[in-house]
Amino acid sequence: MSTDNTSYIEQIRVKGLVQGVGFRPTVYRLARELGIRGEVLNDGEGVSIIVQASYDNISIFIQHLQHQCPPLARIDQVLRNPLQTPETYIDFSITQSRNTDIHTGIVPDAATCEHCINDILNPNNQRHGYAFTNCTHCGPRLSIVRNIPYDRKNTSMESFQLCPACLQEYQNPEDRRFHAQPNACPDCGPVLSLSDNQGKIIDCQDQIGTAVSLIKQGFIVAIKGIGGFQLACDATNEKTTVTLRRRKHRPDKSFALMAKDIQQIERYCHVSNEEQEALQSHVAPIVILQCKAQQQKLSGRIAPGQHTLGFMLPYSPLHHLLLQSLDHPIVLTSGNVAEEPQCIDNQQAINKLGKIADYFILHNREIINRIDDSVIRKVDNEQLIYRRARGYAPAPVPLPQGFDPGSNILACGGEMKNSFCLVKDQQAILSQYMGNLENVSTFSDYVKNMDLYHRLFQFDAKAVVIDKHPEYLSSKYGKQLAIEKNLPLIEVQHHHAHIAACLVDNFWDLQQGKVIGVSLDGLGFGDDGTIWGGEFLLTDYTHYKRMARFKPVPMPGATKAILEPWRNTYAHLCTHCDWTDLNQRFSKLDLFNYLHQKPLDIINRMMVSNINSPFSSSCGRLFDAVAAAIGLCRERISYEGQAAVELESLIRTHELETLTPYPFELEHGKILEINPAPMWNALLSDLRNKVSRSKISARFHLFISKIIETAVKQISRQTGIKNVALSGGVFQNATLFQLALKQLQQAEFNVLTHQNIPSNDGGLALGQAAVACAILQTVDPLDCINKNGVKDG
Repeated sequence: MSTDNTSYIEQIRVKGLVQGVGFRPTVYRLARELGIRGEVLNDGEGVSIIVQASYDNISIFIQHLQHQCPPLARIDQVLRNPLQTPETYIDFSITQSRNTDIHTGIVPDAATCEHCINDILNPNNQRHGYAFTNCTHCGPRLSIVRNIPYDRKNTSMESFQLCPACLQEYQNPEDRRFHAQPNACPDCGPVLSLSDNQGKIIDCQDQIGTAVSLIKQGFIVAIKGIGGFQLACDATNEKTTVTLRRRKHRPDKSFALMAKDIQQIERYCHVSNEEQEALQSHVAPIVILQCKAQQQKLSGRIAPGQHTLGFMLPYSPLHHLLLQSLDHPIVLTSGNVAEEPQCIDNQQAINKLGKIADYFILHNREIINRIDDSVIRKVDNEQLIYRRARGYAPAPVPLPQGFDPGSNILACGGEMKNSFCLVKDQQAILSQYMGNLENVSTFSDYVKNMDLYHRLFQFDAKAVVIDKHPEYLSSKYGKQLAIEKNLPLIEVQHHHAHIAACLVDNFWDLQQGKVIGVSLDGLGFGDDGTIWGGEFLLTDYTHYKRMARFKPVPMPGATKAILEPWRNTYAHLCTHCDWTDLNQRFSKLDLFNYLHQKPLDIINRMMVSNINSPFSSSCGRLFDAVAAAIGLCRERISYEGQAAVELESLIRTHELETLTPYPFELEHGKILEINPAPMWNALLSDLRNKVSRSKISARFHLFISKIIETAVKQISRQTGIKNVALSGGVFQNATLFQLALKQLQQAEFNVLTHQNIPSNDGGLALGQAAVACAILQTVDPLDCINKNGVKDG
């Protein structure tokens, strides 16, 4: 092999998140430092580098590139290919992007970097006070892109012509704004405007300063952010937060907060090193934090019934400039009505939010793609992702070893907390969180994003995957698509998909073997036509066997039982206990007085006759039943999971160490069945003995974690398997998650948990995609073109 710098030429192909992150300037700088000649460009596969140097020098170059990777970049693969070409290079250059078949990723939007923060706060800098400052290390990406390669002409910055100064930065490989596609300054970039809630522009020189003054006066200001509109108000103003709840039709669900810096957050919450790192990361998510016992005063209506607050730090220049002049945190919640998607268009926002906000901070840079804020929680050394959106999506998730790199799969996701997933080039591209598809506007957004992702990734599905629930809108969409394109259709059971998502999240190889999957959530359509939700599965990617479940209970009124927790309480008491006996022993309890005011005769007939009362093994509904029994959200919930959230919030941590779990029974049959009847008798006795609600909640959480430990141990004895995967929305409960994880690890199980993907239905599509990929590697795809798809276990 020649070592002559003038004769040896090689192509280096770099795949991963390498476009729009300053990767080419890094390549340029390293090549110049090492005396390497050649060129670098973007194309549909990532970054292509032609280098002319000695073999050893090229190897050193690649090592430096991997160690000095730009902050937002992620190198997944480096391929080297010697070239036989007579062409020689005089120096090293960055050349124009090529449009080829797309096999690369789009980088998520990133929080403002320290350099850009310094620029906007420095009075001597040309970008002082400029709300759209960015560079290759930060700023909008997915929210402004229409297509890839990620070049300015393919973004919403296309209409803003660079001024000479910005153009010089853009063209200078030594500048950190070299090929920063959203690059702009006050002379050539987007501009802010301030309007009232009728859309009338307010004539003022300092829109941000005026908005700060309005917030201090108690007004609600809608802000056009990175991925959508947000509603802001003073978080210490009780009257304003009450007004915001009333206008937004959001009576109880927590509001997110934004603070100027970590020091401001620490006035109200405990912040660990891990939590601080997450808050200050380029993702800049909302981080759920524990409230301090003694804290400075915030409005009591920010997170009613909870002992946590969701804080984030400023992640755009506009946020930084706004917060600089505020001494208190602000509420910063999604700019939408009820459960609708965030507004992204100026006129749409004024039309829809005009009855909520008093004033609007607008700008003239188009938001192409709607993206909510991400939400995470740190629990000991683990990370729980509640919502995967800005900062995370659409970064691809590599599939583990063993999966066919040629699979092109579309997984349509679930109904709640929906996201969908494309599989291409052995990577899973999980979309941003979209919400509940039952909402017409959200479903429209779902269809729009489907079209967008197919275009961005030049995606052509070879098979479609859906949840087995026949009434999910995502399932209906997938079925129709499969019919129209004559594609294989694969139905994946809900809880199997949950566990598969956890396996992918832990890079569990296709042939690595089975696990004991514990999947606990609100509901999922089961193979027997009932609602599942408290499942213990023996599973791998292709097959599953139901080993244990919570004893099924009717849900009188079906959806009404989800919205009115008292229905679950009554159904559990009637199913597991003797109602007449309970009435005699506990007749003086407030719970029984309450229930007797309800139409129990009608409810009884519904359950006996199986009229609109589907049986469910749901663990989520058991949480609701217990919450209602002790007086939480008894009549009705105003948001999904409210009863369980408030039940967990009652717990005093020290009580978990001193109390015993409520008892339960294991009933052996075709599968192991968990009967909570003993728990109900003990809980009602605690209520009669006036035991505090915090202790009852603690005992209940210990009871659920003990069930998990006991059932897993029994299944392990039957199967010899020591690997356990935990998934499903119930494991968003930090207390239960900690208890279950600790107990299983102490019992010497290898426990797999979600770290990068939500355990709730936001991760469902990833699991569906993994199952489908595995199935298609073992069966003829033509066998899947039928009504029921592949029966996977």
